[in-house]
Amino acid sequence: MKPSKRTRSLSRQRNAGGTLVPTLLITSTLGFTLASYMSLVQQGTTATGRSQAWNLTIPVLEGGIEEALTHLNSNTSMATDGWTSSGSVYTKQIQLGSSEAYCVTSITPGNPATIESQGFVRIPLSTSNYVSRRVRVTASREGLFVKGLVAKGQIDLKGNNIMVDSFDSASPSHSTGGVYDPAKKKQNGDVATNSQLINSLSVGNADIYGDVSTGPGGSVSIGAQGFVTGTVSDDMNVSFPDVSGPFASASAPSSGTVGGTSYTYVLSSGNWKINGNLGLSGNSQRILVTGDAVLHVTGTVSLSGNAYIQIDPSASLKLYVSGASTSLGGNGVMNSTQKAEDFQYFGLPTNTSVSFSGNAAFTGVIYAPSASLNLGGGGSTTYDFVGAAIANTITMNGHFNFHYDEDLANLDSSRGYSIVSWNEF
Repeated sequence: MKPSKRTRSLSRQRNAGGTLVPTLLITSTLGFTLASYMSLVQQGTTATGRSQAWNLTIPVLEGGIEEALTHLNSNTSMATDGWTSSGSVYTKQIQLGSSEAYCVTSITPGNPATIESQGFVRIPLSTSNYVSRRVRVTASREGLFVKGLVAKGQIDLKGNNIMVDSFDSASPSHSTGGVYDPAKKKQNGDVATNSQLINSLSVGNADIYGDVSTGPGGSVSIGAQGFVTGTVSDDMNVSFPDVSGPFASASAPSSGTVGGTSYTYVLSSGNWKINGNLGLSGNSQRILVTGDAVLHVTGTVSLSGNAYIQIDPSASLKLYVSGASTSLGGNGVMNSTQKAEDFQYFGLPTNTSVSFSGNAAFTGVIYAPSASLNLGGGGSTTYDFVGAAIANTITMNGHFNFHYDEDLANLDSSRGYSIVSWNEF
């Protein structure tokens, strides 16, 4: 007997229903799995984007720190260039790009100064959510003369019986009346160069009572009869800012007679300028400094014969030289104060050669970062050079004693603020 049409229809409906249910279950499972996968991918993308944004906050806040250091080193008035004050704190918001990143940086001036910088970076695929990190930095003004003998390039101590040591003019235990005393010498006569070359620093047969250092990868050569009492390292990396002229214009010095002695120039307290060369030679050519004087020579400087510069016991001289060469020969600079800080020599970028070969001992500091410095002669006393020196390259010849005054590290001449600590909080 054949089944009726109605029976066959019900059978087909039952078969279709049996197929639909598994299909729906499979489709639902696939849909749920796909949704879960898409959610997982989105979460991964969000996590990756957030991680990238988190890492980018460091260079963003570093930009604020760099601007703060530049502001500290370049301005005497802090409430300028977009920095606003709230009490003793100065703040600036710095936008980087469009709205993707910015930082908020604050400065609390002083020595040391405190810089706080918070970087903000927008999370990808978000319109208003940012991640941020915050850093507090301590920055201090470092003196120029924190080491005795320093150069950008190579240092060659190629004489015999060369000795470098230190003393402290501010300490009775390490000086006598503020003057170098061989019986009270110290071992901080550090010699350093930024050079990264082989034999960047040639000690030769010199005796160095202190540390020596070169730039990364540089090396130190020590002769058979030379020695270094301190450490030898290659971690030297400092900046040497150029010297600028001290003033735009000033009066020319004039001759004079003091205490019955005639002088080519007499410098009282104030600013003085010689437009051209300064050349002194012979017995009757000399300069007397009676006050706190600043002299700018736009040409070369040469002392020879018995010529000299004399600084009175209560006076001081800052000498700026723009000319290509300076030769301190003759009787040199007679610093009656016996304090190195009372004679300061500054070579501008055009000053490329400085030589010292005077008959008298030199007490002072030399800062000529573009010049080759040649220290020669010596041997008549133990006081050949008392103070500190910084130059492009340094060569020392003959029998020469170099005594670094550690108190010069406190001298007001500074290479600006540099970071001494860094903490994220």
